[in-house]
Amino acid sequence: MARCDLPVCPSSLWVKGSGSHSLCSFPVSFRQPWALVGVLGGDHLSTAEDRREYSGNGTTGLAVAQRDFLTYDGTRFTVTAFSGWLKGVPHNGFKVEVSKGIILHLVDEVASWLPGDRIVIASTDYSMHQAEEFNLLPCPECKSNQVKIDGKPLYLHIGEVIDGIDMRAEVGLLTRNILIQGEMEDSCYGQNQCQFFSFDTFGGHIKILRNFSSVHMSGVELKNMGQQILGSYPVHFHLAEDVDERGGYDPPTYLDNLAIHHCFSRCVAIHGTHGLLVKDTIGYDTLGHCFFLEDGTEQRNTFQHNLGLLTRPGTLLPSDRSQPLCLAIRSHVHGSYIPVPSTDCMAVSTFWIANPSNNLIGNAAAGAQDVGIWYIFHRVPTGQSEGRYPEGQAEHTPLGVFYNNRVHSNFKAGLFIGKGVKTTRASAEDPREYLTVDNARFRPHQDADPEKPRVPAVIEGLIAFKNNDHGAWARGGDIIFRNSGFADNGIGLTLASDGTFPTDEGCRLEVTRSIFVGESSNFGSQGGQNSYWGKGANGEYRTLPRNKTFPIRGFQIYDGPVRMAKCTFRKFTPTADRYSSAIGFLMKNPWQISPQNNVSQILMEKSVGLEVFFGRPGQWFGSNDEDGDKTSIFHDLDGSVTGYADTFSGRADNSLLRHPGCLAVPRWNGRLCTGSFAQLYIQARHPENLTLSIARAAYQSHPLRLRGVNRAAPYQQYQPVVMLEQAYIIQWDGRAPEDLILYPINFNRGDWLRVALCYPRGAVFQVLTDIYQRRTGRVHSVRRYLAAASRASALSSTGERLFYFDRASGYLFVRLQAREARKGHSYCSQRGCERVKIMARMSPGDPWSCDTNPFPERPAAAQRPVSQHPSGPCRACGAPQLAITSTPSVQYIRVQIQSLSSADIQNHTLASAFIKINDTLLPFSRRGIFFVVLDACSGAVVSRQHFDTVTAESAARAVTDYVQTAIKDRGAAAMVGSSEMSVFTRLGSAKPVAFHKEGSFAMLGYKGQAKPSWIKVLNHAAYQEAASLQHYVPLKLEEYQCPANADEPLQFALSQSRSEQSPADAVAPQG
Repeated sequence: MARCDLPVCPSSLWVKGSGSHSLCSFPVSFRQPWALVGVLGGDHLSTAEDRREYSGNGTTGLAVAQRDFLTYDGTRFTVTAFSGWLKGVPHNGFKVEVSKGIILHLVDEVASWLPGDRIVIASTDYSMHQAEEFNLLPCPECKSNQVKIDGKPLYLHIGEVIDGIDMRAEVGLLTRNILIQGEMEDSCYGQNQCQFFSFDTFGGHIKILRNFSSVHMSGVELKNMGQQILGSYPVHFHLAEDVDERGGYDPPTYLDNLAIHHCFSRCVAIHGTHGLLVKDTIGYDTLGHCFFLEDGTEQRNTFQHNLGLLTRPGTLLPSDRSQPLCLAIRSHVHGSYIPVPSTDCMAVSTFWIANPSNNLIGNAAAGAQDVGIWYIFHRVPTGQSEGRYPEGQAEHTPLGVFYNNRVHSNFKAGLFIGKGVKTTRASAEDPREYLTVDNARFRPHQDADPEKPRVPAVIEGLIAFKNNDHGAWARGGDIIFRNSGFADNGIGLTLASDGTFPTDEGCRLEVTRSIFVGESSNFGSQGGQNSYWGKGANGEYRTLPRNKTFPIRGFQIYDGPVRMAKCTFRKFTPTADRYSSAIGFLMKNPWQISPQNNVSQILMEKSVGLEVFFGRPGQWFGSNDEDGDKTSIFHDLDGSVTGYADTFSGRADNSLLRHPGCLAVPRWNGRLCTGSFAQLYIQARHPENLTLSIARAAYQSHPLRLRGVNRAAPYQQYQPVVMLEQAYIIQWDGRAPEDLILYPINFNRGDWLRVALCYPRGAVFQVLTDIYQRRTGRVHSVRRYLAAASRASALSSTGERLFYFDRASGYLFVRLQAREARKGHSYCSQRGCERVKIMARMSPGDPWSCDTNPFPERPAAAQRPVSQHPSGPCRACGAPQLAITSTPSVQYIRVQIQSLSSADIQNHTLASAFIKINDTLLPFSRRGIFFVVLDACSGAVVSRQHFDTVTAESAARAVTDYVQTAIKDRGAAAMVGSSEMSVFTRLGSAKPVAFHKEGSFAMLGYKGQAKPSWIKVLNHAAYQEAASLQHYVPLKLEEYQCPANADEPLQFALSQSRSEQSPADAVAPQG
């Protein structure tokens, strides 16, 4: 889109008295309709004007002024101003229209696309409803990767890499040589869910059954297909079993190059079918899950380079339904049960993957009502596949290939890994409908056998942007995200553990080599059901996720353990409306948080205003008083986030972590502490509704109060993070539970705690220790704790297991020590979970209050002070790649051009203009025009030149000579300057550049036979802000015709004759 300084002057003037009135230097008589379109600073030849005479009846013809313009990028548009009277009422206005179509530059060759074909352009904003359809126009000037569209887009569709994330809009061809379409009525009729749909939803359908001879569909358009009836879909493979070589099909079965659009039930349904290839297929504007695996048995299917967008809710399954549909459809629930939409339904997804053993390669989920790609788990096969595999197999099945997929413009999440479906019919015990969304955990193991080693599920090359809630959410383990990009999501990425201890044995959750962006330079556009429009961190208006006040987070820590390494964060800055942080925590979190959460080699760019935020009471955070809120923690291994190596970051008011060497970080509501930390897991029975109070002996007046998480289990559970080799005091808000089990988790062999627990003074105890095998439920190595003669002997003994009950104070003293070796991410030892069981017999009338501190008064234990060990600069921090794109084989360089405006010079807001190549800054302190020339094949800087524009005529000749002779073909030229010049068409400008007096200018050009789509020209007037642009320039594109040795850096060459006073140094851009 181009900015132009055009006065558009439609006018219907009311003038008191007689005579004439002057506007824009043109005389206009009484009530005379008049319209003008001109150019500021232009002459009369650049002006279009029209007038009409005013007559006494109050109605005139329209005065219409119209003029064509050309932008620097070659787009032609028409500006029209009009003015007139109708029955005494003035009518005036203006409009701007693309006059000869808009040319789109596409990544792929599209020479087969023809005039009259119809395309869809995906949304690149939060709302999927910004997808737009267009017809193609004849375009003899177009290259093989260009098309011309008829009409003007209503919304902004991004076509470039922004802030290191590939946000280019997908463009899909809807027209095919073969058309299969349903015959439709004008409106809904009969028993076709007309209470929910006003339009006819009874379309055609294609069903492929078992034992077919051959199915290879290619180049087919399917429109008005599918029905809101189970089993009636546009393309439906029904219980076909193996359809690849394993089933005797050679060549294997495939769907290729289909366009499935404006359909009424799914796109491609794969039911009890394995080994199908679905490739280069579009699913657009459909109801219910689009690319759909049905019963949970479907495996070895491959989805490659497909596009799904505008996936709307349907009625067939609970997971298809929106909130109103979920509440309205209750025919299959038990009794009077009312579904809970947020948990039972509201899961409609473009890719519904019901078994992890399938491949997703190069797909785009570009807008669903709920989720782009959802991996869902059937604990047992459902529907007609019941009994096909044992319980839990899908949850333990390794993930197939997940590579280079894109998810954006989805409301709930771009990618969701987790949850399952209810596999039992509705009953009094569980009244929910069959196949309602339910809980499940993804635990991939070799051969789907939980007794064999874990097999990490690798999410490679995911791009997630403009998703309202989550870019990606993944629960389970092991799961690894790498080489992925997250931008403009409410929350970029959340990794949630397999479960919570003791049901989870400990797993690996990791994100590496990835880029997170908070508020990118994709500002979006209003409309298309985008709900929130407000100020961004830079003061400019933009679309926003969830709400104007929603606290945006790049990486969200839920429970753990999670690991993040070699990641880059940019543009996370809080505003007056919202807390935005690079790293944040699940809000209102009642769950555990692991001190094993760790980060390393993280790059926080200067645009990050808040690196970490632990929350504060208020909107979204509530009271910020849940157990998980208070125990939030992570370990900075190398100091790349906190500035201090080997430090733990916790919430400021958590005194369990505190010691005198800690460092407060008020902006984070946090505190940095050194030390060794683990968790104490406490199970309580009889009663199960108490609040636990735990305090470090050194800070007994600052206890941490935990309510626990009762998951309808026969016990309550608490899980504070504790500093090792310290003394702790545990009290309750009532009489102590009769049965307690203490698990020291994440303890290495030899780690210990001293614990004092408050009981009624008449209590009698039995204390045992054993080892619990979580998987088998077997208990072994049972031993009794013996009563010690003194507190000191109980707390200091490392060999005997002793306890001491001080009846005077009411405290039971126990030493907890890990005696077995722990391995890897496991919470417990290889032999099982060590634990101490305390069974107390108490009389009902016994008082249960205890003294404040049963330990001798002593200062807090000395720990290494945080401030004494600041970390140095980290040269290897951050994602190694400059950009995350859908074409990972293409390398990029980042070019930033910043000119100076008159206001900048007067106010000294910028020291100098500059051109920045990746991380190399080239400042320019003198007025004039500055060139930096790079080789578009290797990315090397080959020339840098300044031209003084004080003597404009001689400068124009010098610039002309430089462009024509000094800049070689395949040169990418970055320019910044201000003055008067008009010679840039050789570098890609569609027209000569006439500089504004005291204006500013920035251009990214290319010299050669090609005209790349990344050429940009900004030519600003003096009253405008300084011209500034940033672009990721692709290297070694085919259109550059690079030589075979293009990877070899070119030698820096500098023309001494017109350079600045001192020769410029060679520039070697980094990464």
